[in-house]
Amino acid sequence: MLTLVVGGAASGKSRYAEDLVLGTPLPRYYLATMEVWDAECAVRVEKHRQMRAKKQFATVECPLDLDSVQLPARGTVLLEDLGNLAANELYDPRGAGDNAVAAILAGVDRLAKQCTDLVIVTNEVFSGGADYADDTHRYLLALAQLNNAIAARADRVVRVVCGIPVYYKGVEK
Repeated sequence: MLTLVVGGAASGKSRYAEDLVLGTPLPRYYLATMEVWDAECAVRVEKHRQMRAKKQFATVECPLDLDSVQLPARGTVLLEDLGNLAANELYDPRGAGDNAVAAILAGVDRLAKQCTDLVIVTNEVFSGGADYADDTHRYLLALAQLNNAIAARADRVVRVVCGIPVYYKGVEK
């Protein structure tokens, strides 16, 4: 089952997605998309790894090339988050660049075949308008294309606002 969890910054979307996954049998994988840029970031990432381990998540680092992920066993995957992955693929010199959307969608399709449940967290885009500088507009457009394509593939689409889930597709588990 593929679930897309959408929300604005600090909306509660990540907590909601994690709670969905914690209700599933083991194994549970946390696909972390944050790129480690400096020592401060590395400390933060390690803190999050330890917190996830206590919740019985196996962390898989995936800041780029989602298509290369090979899970050791079927289980539930929480991909956190699509916005980071899109930015990394668009702007990292090792990323897919202009082919970011296609590369990520291919990775999502491959990943979905490897797991029982896939929960993807993403940011809401364009709700504040569409007048942005070129690079920001490029990123938001790519993320909007990803959100739309994944929502079309998804069994469930839920938007979280102020910590409250509203289902647009499918039903709450």
